[in-house]
Amino acid sequence: MISISALILFGCSSLRHTLFQSGVFDLGIYDQVVYLMSQGQSPISSFLGFHHMGNHAAWAVYPLALLYKIYPSPYWLLAVQAVALTLGALPTWYLARQAGLKESQAVTTSAVYLLYPLIFNVNLFEFHPEVMAVPVLLGVVLAARLGKVGWFCLGTIFILGCKAALSLTVAAMGFWLLVFEKRRVCGAIALIAGITWFLIASQVIIPLFSNDEVAAVSRYSYLGDSVLEIAKNLLLKPQLVLGRIFSLDTLGYLALLIAPLIWGLAPRQLTPLVSAIPALALNILSDKQAQRDLIHQYSLPILPFLILAVIASLSAGKGWFKNRRTIILWALLAFMVLGKYSYFWSRYLRSIDTWQATRQAIAQIQTKGAVLTTHSIAPHLTHRPFVQFTDDLSGSPPDFKQFEYILLNTRHPDGTRNPEFANKLVNQLKNNDYFKMTYQHDDVYLFVNNSSIK
Repeated sequence: MISISALILFGCSSLRHTLFQSGVFDLGIYDQVVYLMSQGQSPISSFLGFHHMGNHAAWAVYPLALLYKIYPSPYWLLAVQAVALTLGALPTWYLARQAGLKESQAVTTSAVYLLYPLIFNVNLFEFHPEVMAVPVLLGVVLAARLGKVGWFCLGTIFILGCKAALSLTVAAMGFWLLVFEKRRVCGAIALIAGITWFLIASQVIIPLFSNDEVAAVSRYSYLGDSVLEIAKNLLLKPQLVLGRIFSLDTLGYLALLIAPLIWGLAPRQLTPLVSAIPALALNILSDKQAQRDLIHQYSLPILPFLILAVIASLSAGKGWFKNRRTIILWALLAFMVLGKYSYFWSRYLRSIDTWQATRQAIAQIQTKGAVLTTHSIAPHLTHRPFVQFTDDLSGSPPDFKQFEYILLNTRHPDGTRNPEFANKLVNQLKNNDYFKMTYQHDDVYLFVNNSSIK
């Protein structure tokens, strides 16, 4: 079941990328830095303008460079993501069995995990290192319940390395293990490690490598301009957030999260959700609407603990449904309603008319020179130290001379959403003495710096 699911997810994300529907944020960013790591170069993202460790302090990405040593390709990232997301079904099965569920119930719970719409949807949305933490979050809970402290520590360390914000989830998980599960050693380790790494990552590592505050701080500007100021205002000025917590927007978000699993949630078995409180709070309080859907990665840290709550409910003989067929039918219905599989015959085919021309233009880029291109083409050209994507520039025009290649699709300018701007850029390049147009077909243009042409 896991193998088939992983192949389906990998096939879907690979097809999306092949159709030029992936983008800079975030497949392009991670493909570039992992490629640079594999080449022994400093992993400085030319899209972000700073070192990889300044972006979420995600040191768990470094081992992925070993895969790029075999053959550099963004499809490695998509494969890792598909495997990680589906692999969560394995500890789910073990946790269900450990909780006393029958074999058939454990398999059903694993199937419910795999059919949760967020798994499929996040797999389509670029690449994010926190996907690697999902099966490990379930794994460390299993290790704690089995008294495997060593494995618990190793798993916790890896989770912390996937994304700095996960340290809050780890700390909350530690509190839950300590107070509700009575796993004092593992609980204390997670609580201390989570708080410590959060402070180190947010106050030392990220500012050191990015020369700025944690990037997500801007989404909570009404609470303060820094991580510590936001934390202080949450404690001292709770009235600032009450309106967001008790709102229709929050109610709709909670309904999305719970709907696929509502049949298996019982009030007295909800204590695992204590661990999900930090991620839930970050999403509810954010100005970014994308943090409150089942499409983007922000709700991933919540899913393992929803599954644990379902397992606890089934173990206690609670829940609306107990029949295996009914449970699977509900999970399938939720997937059909909330899964984004329809993108493959709608939005993902919007630029199919320029697909062949874009591939041909990319094939003519032979060197590792600097490239300026569009948001959707950029992830296909990130195996180089410097690549940027066009956007709707409101300031001074870009310095074209710093690029060896400029590849534009004026029919589908994607990131700019502004064909007039894209056409204006092409006309500027046609009249630029530094560049020569070497390819033109179906409104796809490739310009090469004259200094590169022998």
